[in-house]
Amino acid sequence: MLEMNFEIARHNMIEQQIRPWNVIDPITLEALDVIPRENYVPDTMKRSAFADTQLPIGHNQVMLCPKIEAHILQSLQVQETDSVLEIGTGSGYMTALLAHLADKVCSVEIIESLSQSAQQKLASEGFENITFVVDDAAQGYEQNSPYDVIVITGSVAQLAESFKTSLKKGGRLFAVIGNAPVMEATLITRVSSNQYRTEVLFETEIPALKNSIPNSTFRL
Repeated sequence: MLEMNFEIARHNMIEQQIRPWNVIDPITLEALDVIPRENYVPDTMKRSAFADTQLPIGHNQVMLCPKIEAHILQSLQVQETDSVLEIGTGSGYMTALLAHLADKVCSVEIIESLSQSAQQKLASEGFENITFVVDDAAQGYEQNSPYDVIVITGSVAQLAESFKTSLKKGGRLFAVIGNAPVMEATLITRVSSNQYRTEVLFETEIPALKNSIPNSTFRL
């Protein structure tokens, strides 16, 4: 079997999947180009690293498809002075993208083995601006808050209010909110101490964040 050229595959991913989905921000595209996505997938799936699909990473968790990750990054407009909170380390790929752009990243993962695996990968890639935490942050994580950027990598039926209050003024939060099959990728910006702007970016469907708040059940 011929060895796969990952640089060409990465270029094709950007040109054939990312740009056509209206991700054109040059800083976002540069991050996608320089971070080796293939290093964050299971060894047996490296040839599928750039496929337009979610990839299983164990523990019933997945790596989001490339165009979703690209859209998340573009919508957040991460700055080099930003402090970022990531809920759900997963494979570590989104962590790497965020750390490439931001000043510092705190990444919280409920599954210890996923956190450890991601930490090893990111250390081998030379990242030194990431703090890894093993914890259940489905209802918020207020340590070292407020943050400039918060990313929730699993869907939530309802967004815990503490996530919004953990944003700085001008801070941005990305979350996929709703229940299958109707989920909305949502960008929330803190405008003032008690005002938030909400923008629905697109519809999608991704696995739920473990222990997230379920929808209220009403009975007549």
